[in-house]
Formats: sequence, structure tokens, C-alpha cells
Amino acid sequence: MAMPSSPPRSALGSSHLRSDMSYGTVRDGLQTPRRSRGDVVSSPQVARHLALMTDPVSDYALNSAGPFPTSQDGDPTQVIKVVWGTAVEIDEVMRDFKNFLLEFTQKSRLTQESPRGFYTESEKAPFYPQLMDQASGIKCCLTIMRRTRTRQLNLDCQNLLHHHSGKKVHGLLIDYPAEVLPLLDFAAMEVYINTYPEDDMRGESFMIRPFNIGKCINTRDLGPADIDRLVTVKGLMLRTSSVIPNVTKAFFQCLVCEQSASSEADRGRITEPTKCPNQVCGALNSMSLIHNRGQYADKQVCRMQEMPESIPDGQTPQSISLVVHDDLVDVCKPGDRLEITAVFRGVPVRVNPRQRTVKSLYRTYLDVVHIKKSDKKRLTIDDEISNHGGKRAAYQGGDEIEVQSEDMIAKIKEISTLPNLYETLARSVAPSIFEHDDIKKGVLLQMFGGTNKTFHKAGSPRYRGDINVLLVGDPGTSKSQILSYVHKIAPRGVYTSGKGSSAVGLTAYVTRDPDTRQLVLESGALVLSDGGICCIDEFDKMSDATRSVLHEVMEQQTVSVAKAGIITTLNARTSLLAAANPIHSQYNHRLPMVDNIDLPPTLISRFDLLYLVLDIVNEQSDRRLARHILSLYLEDAPETGGTDIIPIDTLTSYISYARNHCHPVLSEESSAVLVQCYLDLRKLGGGKQITATTRQLESMIRLAEARARLRLSPDVEKEDVEEASRLIREGLKESAMDPRTGLLDMDLLTTGQGSYDRGHLEDMRRELLNLLNASDKTTLRWADALADFNAQSSVGVSEEQFSRVLGELEQQQYIKVTGKRGLRVIKKLTTGQDRE
Repeated sequence: MAMPSSPPRSALGSSHLRSDMSYGTVRDGLQTPRRSRGDVVSSPQVARHLALMTDPVSDYALNSAGPFPTSQDGDPTQVIKVVWGTAVEIDEVMRDFKNFLLEFTQKSRLTQESPRGFYTESEKAPFYPQLMDQASGIKCCLTIMRRTRTRQLNLDCQNLLHHHSGKKVHGLLIDYPAEVLPLLDFAAMEVYINTYPEDDMRGESFMIRPFNIGKCINTRDLGPADIDRLVTVKGLMLRTSSVIPNVTKAFFQCLVCEQSASSEADRGRITEPTKCPNQVCGALNSMSLIHNRGQYADKQVCRMQEMPESIPDGQTPQSISLVVHDDLVDVCKPGDRLEITAVFRGVPVRVNPRQRTVKSLYRTYLDVVHIKKSDKKRLTIDDEISNHGGKRAAYQGGDEIEVQSEDMIAKIKEISTLPNLYETLARSVAPSIFEHDDIKKGVLLQMFGGTNKTFHKAGSPRYRGDINVLLVGDPGTSKSQILSYVHKIAPRGVYTSGKGSSAVGLTAYVTRDPDTRQLVLESGALVLSDGGICCIDEFDKMSDATRSVLHEVMEQQTVSVAKAGIITTLNARTSLLAAANPIHSQYNHRLPMVDNIDLPPTLISRFDLLYLVLDIVNEQSDRRLARHILSLYLEDAPETGGTDIIPIDTLTSYISYARNHCHPVLSEESSAVLVQCYLDLRKLGGGKQITATTRQLESMIRLAEARARLRLSPDVEKEDVEEASRLIREGLKESAMDPRTGLLDMDLLTTGQGSYDRGHLEDMRRELLNLLNASDKTTLRWADALADFNAQSSVGVSEEQFSRVLGELEQQQYIKVTGKRGLRVIKKLTTGQDRE
């Protein structure tokens, strides 16, 4: 199948074109917007061309068979400039958009959406002229554009619908974005030049970036009817490529006479001169491309997947390719939830690269014109993480929580002055869950987070401020509900289950790109959660290979990858919130926590807070819990223990404001209290057991900073340290308590074996060695040795403990055990006296 050729332009019209625009202009000295916009010329337009009516009779006879276009008053001498194959009238669109820029007021939109009796003077005045007036004192788009020398204007398409001159422009913009967008660029350029005539705009152009067009389409619903139309799609960014240089103007030089010539990109194609332009030379096929003399623009190819919550039941998520240009390059990262406004493209695929025959199946992608955050109820990313080694987002942050308004800041400051602020915020976390106050406080401090610090002189590049929390307990104790609540408001959060996760699914995996067939690196759950909170349910069901990748992530917050020739280190600066169940479904109070869950001690010790969520039988507590659950079904306002609950939107705004504006530091007083709390924590074991390590001290610092950030305080105070110490102490009393001694023992979490077990095994080893030395035989049956050992011991020894002691003696080469099961024999290699 061959592509049909485009209708020919007249010779007279083509001679006046100075760029690859599809419309005419009288501003020959300025750079045209169409030339600098890669998002509207990346694919050829087959049936849409502009008829330049310079010679109305001859031109129109060549390019049209319909009635001759005239003005509305019927004057045949006044020609209307239209875009070929469309209903876009160039002069009318530019005139209407100029009127919109000069006449639109916020009052006109507020009157239709949420009418009220009083409007401010700024709302009554024309909106966009205020944006251009530096004297108005308004922080606005065009003023910032002039000060920062940027030439982008984010256009809310709903404003067009609320103005009489913008309604038709809105419809044409949706149907013919490739033709209308350059016209809007030119109209905005003329308004800007008229407003600031002293600015030199030669060689520059404006870019209108529309958003909020009114309808958001799911990725799987895009069809042939949407091709070459402006659409809005929400999705999760999966992969971004490196920056690709896109040729906008190629430079050629003759190999014979060194005569030069340039060729601009026309709808994504470069036309190579077949003949030397020098009339003296005129050599054929002698023009060579000089790469370093050409002009290039930035381009990037991304992959976006539809939102997990919008996937239909029983369906797998679908993805689509994105192409971003110019200032939109590198503004989004894998894991971002975005709302993309783009032109839906369909391009042919050649059967063979050397043939012009194409397949009947077209390849589709999105040419992005605008990017913004998509979820209003999620926290913003900490500035310290978003600014680290990255590019500031050059797009409209639209739906992301914007807490910069004066009303919201005033409300946040009012909340921060509450006398019981800490308890109120804790009750606002998952208010439908009954009690679990300490767990809610720990999760609340995890969402606030500590301060990320970088001390180059200290030898460590970065000290993490992220807090890791582990919930362990009986089934049906709302562990998964807490994880789900945190996932709803966590920035860049990913929710996954331990049984359905693999090692590469958590970190990164290598796959082959379906378009380029090259090996690319896909980010896993932990990398996608960079700067957010990763929630992992059924943490104990993970395989050992999967859990092994978490050691580096939880401490160094990086993921090292060396696969298929790709060697790199990815950032995984994420907080981990995990939930695990006991081995036998029900928690055994007679065993320490390490023996109740199937997790290695080295991984447990990396959690800052460990909570036991137990189902304890208590008639009074059970009655209150039952009434609370019934109230969720019978009433709109359930019994949550109080009425002073902060709504989730306000809570999200409060946490976002604190994360971005408050970075508390330790004072001398708080440092002294930290040292004393750490020493008191070390003394809890009575001097024989290790009750705290330096990891608990660092956890205490992070929790104290998070509580100071909760109060919007620039300094960490004494009460913050005391509360952090209390949370850690309460968590250790439950998780690191040895039930046989009743004392705290950190060795249970760090090594999996407490001081009591080590002393007991050492006594058994000594007694067994004495028993073997007292015997005259060089070999002894395994069963007889166990029976003799139990006969002289006051405490019964199990076969497992006996085998463990024999294993230690065998490692020390005192004995050697041979045989299997009932035929095992213990052979003495040397005596204890000889070894000593």
C-alpha cells in the first residue's frame, strides 16, 4: 500500500513560504512558530494544506473545485485565508484568540461555575492583560515569561468555553490542533509585542500549551476517530529514553566546489539537494551533510501505562508511546502520575526500510503538548529529592496539590496552632480504623519524614530521612487497611503484595523495546516509588531472593543493576511500609517476634519502627470495636473517637506544605536529650543484653525531625526527642522482648538469637563436651548420647537443640558426625583438654 500524495501547492504560494508552516504570514523577519514546534510537525499531514490566495483565480482553480471563498459581506475581492481541508479561517481564529486574551475575565467563568454575590477587582478586570502588567504585582505566567526569557503559556481550555470569542477556537483546537496551535502562537506573539514593544523578539516564538480540554480518554479507548485530534490521557510513566537530537535545519556542502545550502525539516522530513546550487558547478549528487553545522531540537520518547485504578476487571494494563519535545524533555520521571494533553498520531510502517510500500496497520503514539500532575489527593515530592540531579518541571502543575494560595496557607497556619495538634493529626489518619493510636502516630511521622542531609566532609554522601515501618500481627487487625490509606495519599507510591512480587519486579528488569527492538531498563516498584512510600503487603510471603534486594534499598536507598550490558545505579529514595503475618497465622506469645515471622534478622533491624498488631480477647474492648464497625454501616458519621478529624484533602495539603517548607535541624538542647535517651535505652537490658544500637539512635533522630516538621518548627525541641524515644521504646518492648526473661534484647532482631539462648547453648556445649571426654569410647551412637545427656540434665533438651550443639562442636573440629537419621554416629577427634 502506498501513501497518497498531497494536493500540489501553487508555484506562487510556495515561493512565499519561508518555513514549513501550513499557513501564510506577513512576518517574514520573525522565526515562525511552526518551525520551532516539534509537537505539531512530527508526522506529515496528508490532506491538510493552506491555500495562499495571493492570486485568487489561478490559485483557487488549481487547488479547489468548490465555490470561491469570499468574505461574509460577499465582497469577491476580499479573500479569506483558510487551511486546506479544514474549517479553520486563519484571520478569524487569530482575531478571536486576541479578543479572548484581551477581554476574558475570571468573573465570567466564576459566574457560570460557582456564582457568588461579591467579586474582587482583579476578578472583574480582564485576566490576561493583568498577567502582562508588571505593575499589578500578580505572580503570573507572562510576567514570569518575560523575566525568565521563557516563551511558553499554559492555556486553560475551560477559559475558552466561558468566553464568546473562544468557544469556536476551542472546537477548532480540539479538531485541528496541528493547524490551530501555530495560529494561537502567532496571536499570543502579537499581543506580547503590542504589550512590550521594547522587547526584541526577533528569532523567538511563543508556544501555547493547552490543557484541561474537558474530557479525559482512557488509553484503551483511543481509536481511529481520534487521530490528529487533541486528546487528554491519564497514566503512569513507565520509561523515559535519553534525549534524542532532532534535526530542524540540515546543512549541506558540495564536495566539488564547497558551496553550502540548508534545508529545513518539513513535517519531519529533510529534503536533500540533488544538485549543487552553484550555477558554475551544478554537480549532481555532490551535496554532503555536515552534522555540526545543522540545527537540532531536543526530543524524547517515553512509555506511559494507564492508571492501575482505571483498569477494567480481568484486563491487563495497556501502554502507549509518548514523544515530547523542547522544554518538556526530562520534566517527568518513571513513577509519575501524569495527565497528558497531546495530539494522537498514526504513522505508517514500511514493509521494508528500502521500499516505499507501507503496511495497512499504522503505529500510534502521542505528540505531547502539555504535561501536568494528575492526582489531587497525593502528597507532593520533597523539594530536596525533586531538585536533586534533576530538572525543574517546566509544565503546569495543575492537579498536584497547590498549597501556595493565601487561603490555604492561612488554614495550614491555623491548624499548626492547635493545642493538641499531634493527637488530632494522628486521629485523622485512617479514621475508620479503631484505636491503634501508636501505629497511626508512627505512620503519620513516616509521611512527614525526616530531613535528608548531605555531609560531604563526613565521608558519607547522604543521610536518609525516610522512615521504614513494619507491622506484624494477627489476621484481621487492619494492617492492609492502613497500607491502603497511606497509598492513597503517598507521592509516587506503589502498592504491591509479597507473594506476587519478584526481585526484578521490585528493582529493575531488562526488556526489549517493541518499537526499536533494543534492550531497555524497566523500573520496578521500588524505583517507581522514588521520593514516595512503597507499601508491601504479605511481606513474609516473599521468597529469599526477593527479600535480598531490600537490604541495599532500605539503607543505601539505591538499586545497583548489572544486566545485559547495562550497568547502572538507580535511585530508590523511598520509605517502606510493610505488613507481615505470623508463621502459624496466630502470634505465639511464648516465642520472640523473630521466631514468629519468617524474616531474616538483618532485614528486620533496618526498620525504624516495628509494631505488633495483636488480637487480644477483651470483652470491653471487643464491645467498643463491634459498635465502631456497626456504625460504619449504619451511620454517615462513624464513631471514630472524636469529631476533630481533619479531612483527607486538608491533611494532604498540610503534609505537603510541611515537607516542602520545613527542614528542622537539631539544637544543642535536643542533641543532649538525644544522647541521654539513647543511653537510657541501652540500660534497659540490665547491662547483659544489647537493647539498642546506633541504628536506633539514627531512627530516633529521623522521628524527632518528623515530629518537628509536623509542628512546622525550624528546630527540633526536647518534646520531639522524647516522643521519638517513646515510640521506639514501645516498639522494642513488643518486638525485642524476650518472653523467657522479660528483658529487652536487640540481639533477637539483629542476629535472631537472644542472649539467653546463647548462654543456654554455651552451657549445653560445655556439658556435652564433658560427657564425651568422660567416655572411654571413641565413637558413640547419636541416640545414646542424647539419652545420656538428658539423663544428667535437669532441663530436657530437644533433638533440634542437641543437633545445633553438635553442629557447633563439629565446626570446631572436636567431633565428627557420620551416618543418617537413626544410624548416626558421633566420633571424637580430640579431647577438650588437648584443644585447650
